[in-house]
Amino acid sequence: MSDAQKKRKSKVVRSEGGTPDMKRCRGEGDQPDFPRVYNEEVELDSRDSKKDYDQYKASCESLATLMSEIQDLKANGAKEGCVEVEQKRMQSCIHFMNLKKLNRLAHMRLKRGRDQTHEAKQKVDVLHLQLQNLLYEVLHLQKEISKCLEFKSKHEEIDLVSEEEFYQEAPPEISRPHLTKDDSHQLTLARLDWELEQRKRLAEKYKESQATKEKIQKSIEVKKEHLTSLQPGLTAIMQASLPVQQYLSMPFEQTQKQTEVARHLPPPLYVLFVQANAYGQACDKNLIVSIVGDVDEAKALSKPPEDSQDDESDSDAEEEQEKTKRRRPTTGGQMDDKRREMLKRHPLSLCIDLKCKDGTILHLYFYYLMNLNIMTVKAKVSTSTDLSTAVSAGDLLKADIVLSCLYANDHGRETPNPANRYQFDKVGILTFADYVEDLGHPYVWVQGLGGLRFPSDITEEMSVGSSLSASQMESTMKLLRGRVQSRLALHKQFASLEHSIIPVSSDCQHLFPAKIMSRLARWTAIAHDEYKDLPYTRHVTDAGLAKETDLYFMGVVERGTARLQAAVVLSPRYPDITPLFSLSLSWKGERSGRTDDNLRAMESEVNVFKNELQGPRPGHQLLTNQILRLCVCLDVYLETEGQDDSVEGPREFPREKMCLRTVRGPTRLKPFKFNHPQGFFSHR
Repeated sequence: MSDAQKKRKSKVVRSEGGTPDMKRCRGEGDQPDFPRVYNEEVELDSRDSKKDYDQYKASCESLATLMSEIQDLKANGAKEGCVEVEQKRMQSCIHFMNLKKLNRLAHMRLKRGRDQTHEAKQKVDVLHLQLQNLLYEVLHLQKEISKCLEFKSKHEEIDLVSEEEFYQEAPPEISRPHLTKDDSHQLTLARLDWELEQRKRLAEKYKESQATKEKIQKSIEVKKEHLTSLQPGLTAIMQASLPVQQYLSMPFEQTQKQTEVARHLPPPLYVLFVQANAYGQACDKNLIVSIVGDVDEAKALSKPPEDSQDDESDSDAEEEQEKTKRRRPTTGGQMDDKRREMLKRHPLSLCIDLKCKDGTILHLYFYYLMNLNIMTVKAKVSTSTDLSTAVSAGDLLKADIVLSCLYANDHGRETPNPANRYQFDKVGILTFADYVEDLGHPYVWVQGLGGLRFPSDITEEMSVGSSLSASQMESTMKLLRGRVQSRLALHKQFASLEHSIIPVSSDCQHLFPAKIMSRLARWTAIAHDEYKDLPYTRHVTDAGLAKETDLYFMGVVERGTARLQAAVVLSPRYPDITPLFSLSLSWKGERSGRTDDNLRAMESEVNVFKNELQGPRPGHQLLTNQILRLCVCLDVYLETEGQDDSVEGPREFPREKMCLRTVRGPTRLKPFKFNHPQGFFSHR
């Protein structure tokens, strides 16, 4: 065996360790109590990894060198088993053994590093867990500290008396000034003791008051039973007195029923009900107020919703909800439902009948839109005579027109509540004017009668008050009665005008000469668009004096070959606002107030001088007086017109009016002013 083999063999000998006695004992069959340890494992602690790496590199280089030398020897013809080759082979084996040892040491070192890393990681995990536990404890302690700082004792909710009152009213055994003035805690305890003492006294008073209350309630119950026993007798007396009530015009029973129903009216309608009744009793016996509608539905609206429902109602509601989920409505249907809900009226409404002297009755139906918080009105006129004879007066008493512009610029087409605009945007309503035919007109004066006042700017607030309704009640009722009377007067006048008769009262006869040659040939109603299309009314339209709410008529005055057309604008507020005439004359050509100064002067005679033509108050003869004045002016115009000398024969229009001067000034104006009682015409 060579030296290299001996050396390699000695390398793998394991150290049994222990004393010879121990070896002997082990040979007898006993197992040792400690693990075996290889020399390499013990040697690993004393070796340097860097030196092992250098040794590994040196062994690799030596091994490469020996391999190249063996290859050279074999290339030079060395035989197998040659001594030099065998020596180099043995040296190579030794280097291989060294590399294997270094490999084992490297694996041991790697395993030991991993074990150490794992142990260190476990220590870090343990420390991290401890850190998290400590942070959680810190957070818990902070929460507890916050709870303690935010803690509010029950005594803080008690409204205790001030310290001055406490020291003045509390007895010394409770106040203890020598102790409480320097210690706030003792002061609080003393004040709580005093509060407890006061509450005990009040509790005793409450018990005494409760006992007194029970005694009074018992006496009230006894009196109620007595009053209830009187009810049948009183009912019989009331029934027996009905004929007397009717004879004396004192309907106590009907008034009592109306008062009971009025409790279910919404606040604006209730204010109107109270004020209208008060005004009727004090100032106008011909004003009658009544409540119409479904009282049961109004009672259901006024009842608060019940908080608790039985199981059956709950199950029905769930079934209805399931059906609704299965049958989901379309978007259009939902919007229609929202609009209907938005425009819903209160089930009760108010009817006011305003009776005139001639038996005509103006029926006013007031409604309240609950979601919009506004009031609307519808009107109807009942007459004692037939008014269907005048065709041109068909719109005078129409429900949509009879109340228009009762006050200036109050057309009743749009809601006066500014909040409604935002409500309309949500449900897709463009304008309230599309619904006035069904819901009624929301005039501003209607809101005033109900005590509703809407803001003109953001700073004001809407209010409901009876004082606002009372301040407008009398003036509004007078305006309504005056409106009906003026429309009835116009209706009668139109019936005569359509038959070419101009009615003139005896009080107005002095305004005109005895003989008038011109006559009214035609009187008809025209539409607004027709009026705007007339060439001689364009200046009126451009000035904004012809509105859609006005009424328009066409009158034709004739005398011989002359034909005068008069386009008339009649305001809803007639006779407070004078009718506006625009003239066009067809005689020897076409002339109008824009081209002829005398026609412009004729327009001034009928449009400007209202006080001369109004007649006795309230001025219902104004329109017919204007038309008759127009006929007189046409006579003056034609009679004072110069005759062509080339034309032979009598004048077409002989002079029958006495004029001081036929023309005046460079514009050749004619004398249109009639002077009574002298009976001549002069210039203004």
